[in-house]
Amino acid sequence: MLQVYEYLTKVNCVEDLKELNSKEMKILAEEIRQFLINSVSRTGGHLASNLGVVELTLALHAAFNSPEDKIVWDVGHQSYVHKILTGRKKQFLSLRQYKGLSGFPKRCESEHDVFGTGHSGTSISAAMGLATARDLKNEKYHVIAVIGDGAMTGGMAFEALNHAGQSQKNIIIVLNDNEMSISPNVGGLSNYLNRIRTAPIYFKVKGDVRNLISHIPAIGKSVFKTAEKAKDSIKYFFVPGILFEELGLTYVGPIDGHNYDTLFEVINRIKKIKGPVLLHVLTQKGKGYNFAEESPSKFHGVNPFKVKTGKPVSDRAILTYSEIAGNTLVECAKENEKIVAITAAMPSGTGLNSFADKYPDRFFDVGIAEQHAATFAAGMAAGGYKPVFAVYSTFFQRAYDQVIHDACIQNLPVTYLIDRAGLVGRDGETHHGVFDVSFLSCIPNLTFMAPMDGLELKEMIRFAMTYDGPIAIRYPRGAVKPRNNGSFNPIELGKGEIVYETGNDALIIALGTAGQMALGICKGLEDDNIHTTLVNPRFIKPIDTSLIVDLAGKHKKIYVIEDNVKIGGFGSQVQALLNDHKIFKEVKVFAFPDHFVEHGDVDVLYRSLNLARDDIIEKIRNDFDPPVFFNIAVTK
Repeated sequence: MLQVYEYLTKVNCVEDLKELNSKEMKILAEEIRQFLINSVSRTGGHLASNLGVVELTLALHAAFNSPEDKIVWDVGHQSYVHKILTGRKKQFLSLRQYKGLSGFPKRCESEHDVFGTGHSGTSISAAMGLATARDLKNEKYHVIAVIGDGAMTGGMAFEALNHAGQSQKNIIIVLNDNEMSISPNVGGLSNYLNRIRTAPIYFKVKGDVRNLISHIPAIGKSVFKTAEKAKDSIKYFFVPGILFEELGLTYVGPIDGHNYDTLFEVINRIKKIKGPVLLHVLTQKGKGYNFAEESPSKFHGVNPFKVKTGKPVSDRAILTYSEIAGNTLVECAKENEKIVAITAAMPSGTGLNSFADKYPDRFFDVGIAEQHAATFAAGMAAGGYKPVFAVYSTFFQRAYDQVIHDACIQNLPVTYLIDRAGLVGRDGETHHGVFDVSFLSCIPNLTFMAPMDGLELKEMIRFAMTYDGPIAIRYPRGAVKPRNNGSFNPIELGKGEIVYETGNDALIIALGTAGQMALGICKGLEDDNIHTTLVNPRFIKPIDTSLIVDLAGKHKKIYVIEDNVKIGGFGSQVQALLNDHKIFKEVKVFAFPDHFVEHGDVDVLYRSLNLARDDIIEKIRNDFDPPVFFNIAVTK
C-alpha cells in the first residue's frame, strides 16, 4: 500500500520548512519517521539514531539557513533526516547502494554536507576549523556541530572543547544525549535556568556589572574576583554542565529533544550568545518505532527488515568471523585467567558479547576511545596480563601511534583482533578496512596474520594467546564459508602453506580470505590448461621467505591477490622479497587501486574494480595466450 504524506510531499528543500507552523512541523516529524522506517526497511542502514533526531534536525534547519550556516554531523549516521530535508528525499531508495546516496555526509553529494564524516568525535574540531576560517575571512554565518554522548568519550572531542573554550569562537555544539531519561525535577529547573541564561538581558546585565565593579578605584578588581568565586561556589551546586562551563563554554540544558517548540525557541536564543555554546539535548534512540525503542543497539545498523515484525528479511542462521573470534576467546580465557578482552564501544560488533557475559571482570569497554584502548592494553600487558583488543580495521587507524609507541617498541604481548578488514560494503569509504596491511607491516616487533577461513582464524587466535609479543590478526566482515582446501596444517610462526598444486605455470599467493576466491580461480584456469600453485601465506609478517622464494623460482608467472590497497600491501612485500633474492620476474598484484572505494554491495564493488573472480581469470589467461602470427602472402 502506497504511503501518503501530507507535509513531507511539500518539503523538497530547507526553504520549504520556513512555511510550516508548529503544528505542521509536529505532523511532519511523524511523517519523516514513517518514511525512514519504510525506506530503511528496504535498503538497510542506520535507523535508531535517525529516528531519535527528527525534531532536532527540523529545529536546526528551521532556525538556521543551510548551507550558508554550516551544520557538521558527528559520525554522520544520524544525518538521514538532514538529507531528506536538503533535496535528497527522492533518492532515498538508493541509500547505501552502489552509485546511490551515501549513508554519511559527503561534500561531493550536496552543498549542505559541509564536512564529510564517518568516524566519531570529529565534529567539534571541524566546526572550530570552519569558524576560524569564517573569522579570518570576516564572514558572518553560524557553525553548528551535532555530536552524540557516545562520541564525547573520545579524547579528540575534549581536545576540541578545550580549544573552543580557549579561543572563544562563536560556535554552537549540540550534545545529542540519547542515554539519559528526562527527570521532571531536573527538567523544570533546567528550563528555568535556560530562560534566564539565554535571555539577552542576562548577558547585558552581566557585562554591565563586570565593567562597573572592575572600574571602582583600588578595590574594583578584587571585589569582582571575590564575587566571581562566590558565584562559582554556588554554581557548582545548581548549574548542570559545570564541566563545560569551566572549559569556557556556555552550557544550556538539558532540554527535551523531542519537543519541537522548545528546541526551536532555545536554538533561536542561543544564536545570539557570543562565544562557544553547548546545548544539551535529550533524545530517545529509535523513537517512534517500538522495535527500535526496545532494542536501539539492534536497530542502530540494520539489514533490510520487515516493518510489521522488525525481523530481518533474510533470517538465515550464519556464523560470522566476529562470532568465531569471540567464542574462541571465551575458550582460551577458560584455560588462561590472564586473558582479558577490550573493546572501544563495539562489544556486539566485534563478537565480544559472549566474553563480557562469561567473564565480566575481565572485559573492558572503554567507550569510543581507540587511542586509550590501545595504550590501556599495553599497560595491562606490562602488568602481567594477556590483553586482546578487538577493533574494526577502519577505527584501528586512530590508534596507530599507540600501537607503535606503547606496545611495539616495548615488545608487549598485546593481541589486536582486526575485524572488518577489506571492503565492508555499504558504509563506504570511511569504513572500508583496506589500509591495515600497509600501515602495520612496517612496524618492528609486530607479528601480523591473516586467516583463509574460520577454522584458521580460530587456530590463529589460539596461537596468539601463547605468543610473547605484539601480534595482529585481520579478518573480514560477514559469514564464514566452510573450509574446502583439505586437512588443516598447524600454525607455525612465519610459515605459509600450499593449498592447491597442479603445475608450475602460475604461482598465486592469496592473502587471507582472498584464498577462497583464488581456489576458484585456480580451478577455472585448469579449464584452459594453465596449471597453478596456490599459496596461503598465513603470516603477513614475518613473511615465509623460503617458501615464496623457492616457488617463485620454479614458476613462469607470479600473482598476488589481497584485499588491501596495492601501495604498501602484501604484494609490495613479495615484490621486494624477490628483488632482494635476485629473482627478477614480474609480480602482478590484484589489489585495490590508489583511490577511495565508494559504498555498495561488496560483490558489486569487486566487479566495478575488475577484481572479481572472472576478471582475474581473464587477466591471467591473457598472460598465457600465445602470440598470433599471420602469414601474409606477398604478390608481385
